[in-house]
Amino acid sequence: QVQLVESGGGSVQSGGSLRLSCSASGYTTTHHCMAWFRQAPGKEREGVAKIDSNGYTYYSQSVRGRFTISADNAKNTLYLHMNSLKPEDTAMYYCSGSIAPWTCPDGLRGTDFPYWGQGTQVTVSS
Repeated sequence: QVQLVESGGGSVQSGGSLRLSCSASGYTTTHHCMAWFRQAPGKEREGVAKIDSNGYTYYSQSVRGRFTISADNAKNTLYLHMNSLKPEDTAMYYCSGSIAPWTCPDGLRGTDFPYWGQGTQVTVSS
């Protein structure tokens, strides 16, 4: 049974940093495409970043240059390092995993990822 558990969310001031973690069980993070999504109240879910088994990464325009996605094989954990946080980054953040191994699908659509964590809240104040 696949289980993804996020942690690391919290409240920070604008310009601050956070590191989100997603611990996996029943699933090998570095053998699949993994991604982070977020959803703010009243808004649609938004893809943030993805990483494949070769370490290829992709970021949405809104976070490129500020966020870094990575995966640790030994710890079977996915990370999202978030720097220069802005109030508009406030959202519930979810990690997700694909079924197909190794490569990521084109784009960053939630429907391509069947495995999801429960989410961790990030709040950025101005």
